[in-house]
Amino acid sequence: MSVFEGKLSGKGLKIAIVASKFNRLITDRLIEGAKNVLKQLEVSDDDVDLYLVPGAFEIPPITESVLKKLKYDAVICLGTLIRGETPHFDYIATHVSKAILDLSVKYSKPIVFGIITANTVDEAIDRAGVKMGNKGSEAALVAVEMANLNKQIGG
Repeated sequence: MSVFEGKLSGKGLKIAIVASKFNRLITDRLIEGAKNVLKQLEVSDDDVDLYLVPGAFEIPPITESVLKKLKYDAVICLGTLIRGETPHFDYIATHVSKAILDLSVKYSKPIVFGIITANTVDEAIDRAGVKMGNKGSEAALVAVEMANLNKQIGG
C-alpha cells in the first residue's frame, strides 16, 4: 500500500493569505500566527502575499480572483466572526465556509478555513492565541502540509 502525506516544509511554496479587517484586533493575531509558522517552515517572505478585505463575506470573491490570476500553492483565509443578537452571524459563517470549500474543489488547491466563529469576544481572543492555540498558526500548518500533498498527486 502506498501512503501519501504532505511534508511540513515550505521551501518553494507560494502562499496567499486573505484576511478580513473586521474584528481587526483578533484577526491581526491570526495573521501574525500564520506568518510566524510559515517562516518557521521556511516559506520565503517573498513567497507570502497578504490580501486584506473589509469583512469575512469578501474573503471568497478575492480568494477566487487571486486563484484565477496568480499562481499560489495554497490560500489561507483568516477572519473573526462573533455571534450577535441576529441571525446575521449564521448566514455569514455558513455561506463563507461553503464558498471557501467550493473554491478549493473548483481550483484543486488547498484553501484553508482559518476563520474563527465564536459566541463571544473572549472566545475569539482565546482562539487567537491566548488559551486555545492560534487558529492562524494552525491554518498555516494545514496550508503547507496540504500544498505539499497536492504537489505529490500532481495538483
